[in-house]
Amino acid sequence: MALDNGPAGGREALAELAGERVDHRFKGLPPDAYGLTVAELAGQRRNLFTGGFATPVLALSAERLEHNLKLMETYAAQHGLAFAPHGKTSMAPQLFHRQIEHGAWGITLAVPHQVWVARAFGIGRIFLANELVDAAALRRLAAELDADPDFRFVCYVDSVRGVELMDAALTAAGAARPVDVVVELGAGEGARTGARTEADCAAVADAVAGTRTLRLAGVAGYEGEVPDADPERVHAWLRRLVALAADFDKAGRFEGLEDIVLSAGGSAWFDAVADVFAEVPGLSLPVLKLLRSGAYVSHDDGHYREVTPFNRVPAEGALEPAFRLWTQVVSRPSPEQAFANAGKRDAAYDLDLPFAQAVRPGGGGPERPAAGIAVSGLSDQHAWLRTGPEAELEVGDWVGLGLSHPCTSFDKWQLIPVAEADGTVVDYIRTFF
Repeated sequence: MALDNGPAGGREALAELAGERVDHRFKGLPPDAYGLTVAELAGQRRNLFTGGFATPVLALSAERLEHNLKLMETYAAQHGLAFAPHGKTSMAPQLFHRQIEHGAWGITLAVPHQVWVARAFGIGRIFLANELVDAAALRRLAAELDADPDFRFVCYVDSVRGVELMDAALTAAGAARPVDVVVELGAGEGARTGARTEADCAAVADAVAGTRTLRLAGVAGYEGEVPDADPERVHAWLRRLVALAADFDKAGRFEGLEDIVLSAGGSAWFDAVADVFAEVPGLSLPVLKLLRSGAYVSHDDGHYREVTPFNRVPAEGALEPAFRLWTQVVSRPSPEQAFANAGKRDAAYDLDLPFAQAVRPGGGGPERPAAGIAVSGLSDQHAWLRTGPEAELEVGDWVGLGLSHPCTSFDKWQLIPVAEADGTVVDYIRTFF
């Protein structure tokens, strides 16, 4: 899919990122590069370890990033799934476009700000995995839809009240195009959002049918919130979702559409989504089976390494953790303890602490495994390192940390070097949180 998918200015906005000047806003970049454009710095192909980069510095592996993009493109295609990866993971328009180039239908997002970022960079298909009831945001959405007939936007609805608020705001805005909505089926009592029963879903659909400003486009939900999730429970909930789509279709609720949207899929159960969506019965219209997994783009060394569905289906491949946070030892007060200069401002810590993986001697020399070194805690600007007798670690050494949870790793860095295996930095990823 071409980069001009969306507003005419999207391609230009993407190109302008390369013209941004490197300065104090961006952590970890070489101080002697200040004043260069991002494109000029990338063209120098500096080495992450010898090219003046300052710790802490987060880097993405060029090879692993490309591997993950290709793998999920292949997976979705093999299972007959359209793919709208969740963009809230990276909030990086460059990665949005790479995902689209690797076959993605569009991008999933969570809140209006993220939608405006995606639109500014030319994303023409957006799935908002939330009910949108803010009047100001709906006014802007109406203007976006009316100005661009090729813009496709779909969002959740899960309550009659939400439908009423959307209708009132869109009517007041004079919206010419109806907003496509999908009824969200909740994953169970005590789960997150979503109408809790099929009867509740039908009431929401009835409310949509009573408006001029909304159009029912399908059904959706998030299987990752199924209480006490296991394969049996997740499959059962997904079959409820498919049955809801079939019931709505039988009742004639989708007349006039080009396709019926059926959407689910986080990063922990997309194999179950593939299984159940393969069972979708013949409906009156083609079904857009939309998978929304997002964490795959960088994967991780913790939570998602443990829960990825590829652990259950190893024959279909394996994602590779693409992040590494490099930090420097600044204190070695005892044989059992050391401190490095990366903390909560730099590293994800909401699911797991970082994992010490590699050491690069401060005086130069080959990289070695971080034997006997573990992260025991994080302060705002320090990593607490516990060191065993086998640990070789001195003040000045660089320690490479693996991270857990991509969604809270990207958001701490505005400009992220993309480095090849030998440390050559070939690109920089700009984020917008």
